Amino acid sequence: MTTVACIGECMIELSQGAGDQLTRAYGGDTLNTAVYLARLGVNADYITALGDDPFSDEMVEAWKGEGVGTTHVSRVRGKLPGLYAIRTSEAGERSFYYWRENAAARMLLEPPETGAMLAALSGYDMVYLSGVTLSLYSADGRQRLIDALRKAREGSTRVAFDTNFRSQGWPVLDTARQVYRDILAVADIVLASVDDLTPLFGARMHGELIDRMAAREVVLKLAVPGSVVRHNGAEHTVKAEPVSRVVDTTAAGDSFAAAYLAARLDSATPVEAARAGHRLAGVVVGHRGAIIPREDMPPEVSPP
Repeated sequence: MTTVACIGECMIELSQGAGDQLTRAYGGDTLNTAVYLARLGVNADYITALGDDPFSDEMVEAWKGEGVGTTHVSRVRGKLPGLYAIRTSEAGERSFYYWRENAAARMLLEPPETGAMLAALSGYDMVYLSGVTLSLYSADGRQRLIDALRKAREGSTRVAFDTNFRSQGWPVLDTARQVYRDILAVADIVLASVDDLTPLFGARMHGELIDRMAAREVVLKLAVPGSVVRHNGAEHTVKAEPVSRVVDTTAAGDSFAAAYLAARLDSATPVEAARAGHRLAGVVVGHRGAIIPREDMPPEVSPP
């Protein structure tokens, strides 16, 4: 069975409900992708560190309920998960506010069992991580992770990287640029966006941005609805179907990544996979929060 390891952080999510009410949920970019992968029939594990508190317990149980594997979830005594709040404009665009400086997830690469976890990456068909993932760790931790990914690629493991860039996680922009260059040199599949890459590498035409990535397979989401897919040197433009109702754009990119990777793992072409990604993202933005109700998953991107 195809297996995917998703690495990153899940936080407590507070989002706007009716009036001034806040709704509590859980979310994080790679966790959102892991959940949607599992819903799409992919055997997905989540790799992170959590605390020993009731909120962390709830997270693990929720992930298990979604079919996400938790074998490599480390528990750090005395620590808590991070917290973030979402404010959403009338147009559905969201702003994030974080409390995560001392979150357990930042310690993932520090405990004694880290070496075994990193070695286990070579046992997966694919490892998925994001720019947010890399912003969590120290320079030494990032290097250990990238070295482990490079080692895993010597076998049959592929690395998928989502450029998801959050400036709050990178106090020094030059550090972010170098880390992105390092991971882009390792990745087999890059899921990028103009919005992510422009702050890092300047405003350029999409072709110049794609050319920065050595991967044979690159998906660049554009400022207008749609994407450009490059695979084995050939480029294709994929238009997204119009979305009539945008409530909250949280997890649009995360769900796109899940549907894209699930389709590729199921032997779809990159163009077919990008269409699947746009379809799922188009449904997700019609709901509040990162994870939509299971019954609202679109059947055309769900497993038979």
